[in-house]
Amino acid sequence: MKFAEYLLKKIIPFFFVALILIAFILNLIDLFMNISKYMEVNASITDILKVMLYYTPKTIWYAAPIAFLFTVTFVLSTLYSNNEMEAIFASGVSLFKFVLPLLLFSILLSFGIFFLEDKLVVSNLEKKTLLQNKILGVETDSNNNDIVVLSDNSKIVYKVKRYREKEKKLEQLYIVFRNDEKQLEGIIYAKSAIWNSEENKWNLDNVILYVPDDNDSMVISPVTSVFLDRLTESYEIFRKKTVDVETVTVKEAKEYIDHLKKAGLPFFEQQSIYYKKFAFPFILFISGFLAVGLTGKTRKNILLISMSLSILAVVLYYVFQMMTMVFAKTEILTPFLGAWLPDIVFTFIAVILLKFSRT
Repeated sequence: MKFAEYLLKKIIPFFFVALILIAFILNLIDLFMNISKYMEVNASITDILKVMLYYTPKTIWYAAPIAFLFTVTFVLSTLYSNNEMEAIFASGVSLFKFVLPLLLFSILLSFGIFFLEDKLVVSNLEKKTLLQNKILGVETDSNNNDIVVLSDNSKIVYKVKRYREKEKKLEQLYIVFRNDEKQLEGIIYAKSAIWNSEENKWNLDNVILYVPDDNDSMVISPVTSVFLDRLTESYEIFRKKTVDVETVTVKEAKEYIDHLKKAGLPFFEQQSIYYKKFAFPFILFISGFLAVGLTGKTRKNILLISMSLSILAVVLYYVFQMMTMVFAKTEILTPFLGAWLPDIVFTFIAVILLKFSRT
């Protein structure tokens, strides 16, 4: 217990200082990249500070793996250099037992980074982008024209003349319903439809339902819930944009992937990015684990060599992850393996390194 307290007292303060410092530097880099644009439009200091504030969660998300890798390598290198690790090993404590609290702390941090991204990073990054565009006079238009959306594995086809973002309104709407054999069941025409956010459904105006009769002609029929209850696509699908799974919450990403599946559209790339949202935060655990196994391999220049080896290992992790994500995109690997295989492989490597570490 004393060794755990001793190690964590060294790790935790150093980590948070490094985290704040690196996050601040990343925020300054973003500021300097846009400072000339701000000056051209005479942006106020208040608005610039708000942009930096909204960007802060993202910089923390970027900085956490770097800060933790540096912290673990620096602290363990210092302990090796001062021969404190020799004293710990001589007391009968193995390296694994000594660093176990550190590994548990890294797992806790990994969960923290996951929730940070899902609850703060995504929403604040959107606010940052909107405010930055407003300051710089960049117009974003989510209105859309001549839209075709497939749903329910292509059994429902939406044909919309116009979508207006401000009112969340569809105009000149045709909806084609087909059965499992893709035979026509009916066509709904509505002059307009407005999204009801409280009930999560569309309120259609001037609705007409056409259904085929026995003579293969189309006749007008009363509109029933049998058709209306199948209109489950949310207003986001009709916006003038492609959903970037990496920049939305886990819930929003899942809804978008479900839409792709229902529409019969390719979804492997998006689903692999969805799984990556869960897998990537464990880079903190992996980087810490790798640092433990690679630190202290030499007796001279311990910090320099240990830091170089740790950085190299993490770079290889990123490269391997890029490869597996490409394989998942091209359906060589499943989306799950595309996201999680780097974590599995490098955790195994870290275990091997720990086994052969100097104790």
